Amino acid sequence: MNNLVEIGIFILIEIILNRMVNLAFRMMSKKHNTVHLRFLKSAANFLVALIVVYCLAQQFEVTKDISRVLLQSSSLIVAIATFAAQQALSNVISGFSLSVSKPYNVDDKIKVVQGSSVVAEGMVKDITIRHTVIRQFNGESCIVPNSVMDQAIITNTNYNGDIGNFFEIEISYDSNIEEAMAVLQRLCIEHPLTLNTSENGVFVKGYTQNGVVLKTTVWTKNLDHSFQACSDIRVKVLREFKTRNIQVPYQTVTVYSQGMAEKDVQAT
Repeated sequence: MNNLVEIGIFILIEIILNRMVNLAFRMMSKKHNTVHLRFLKSAANFLVALIVVYCLAQQFEVTKDISRVLLQSSSLIVAIATFAAQQALSNVISGFSLSVSKPYNVDDKIKVVQGSSVVAEGMVKDITIRHTVIRQFNGESCIVPNSVMDQAIITNTNYNGDIGNFFEIEISYDSNIEEAMAVLQRLCIEHPLTLNTSENGVFVKGYTQNGVVLKTTVWTKNLDHSFQACSDIRVKVLREFKTRNIQVPYQTVTVYSQGMAEKDVQAT
């Protein structure tokens, strides 16, 4: 009966310590919800469980002798464990490496490429001592081992802060190029989600068989704002171009039927 009480007390201690760890990291994550905090929380919970199990083993004669032997043979155990769990240890070590270098953060949009294949693409939701959780754009969650993340090529759209998205539109040769450039620049500056200023100019990219291609860069804080801003600007550009008689060229095809061709021949 006493043994069961001691076991219950240690289990209760572990639960309390884990909740304290979770609460501490939850408070820290309100200010800085970073990947290394998620990883450290997972590692801290594992360490608490390991310490509690060891302390519990010291309370009984049978487990006490076993734990003492295991502790004295720690070098042999480490060698055996390293050989038997190479992949698991690789994920833990890679997790520490990712936590220190921080190539991505929670809620960052990333693309993970290994070789010529895309492993995952989406938003980072969590990182543990074993894997990284990426919520893909189709709603699925991709669980990627940390060893894969550490060796893969990661494209992070949020790594450098501001996002620049190229914006191109073609106008006809008969349109007023200077007016079209001024309209496009003004709309990019006026949009509430953009970071564009008067220093972000509009340039002529080149010529096509239909007209002149204008190009600029739409700057926003993140990728979501970029999608929305570019969509809104495209709609407003078409409306203003129409009111100012700035034409956006498009190809037209004239089809003549055989009957019409025969009538034209008889008329001549």
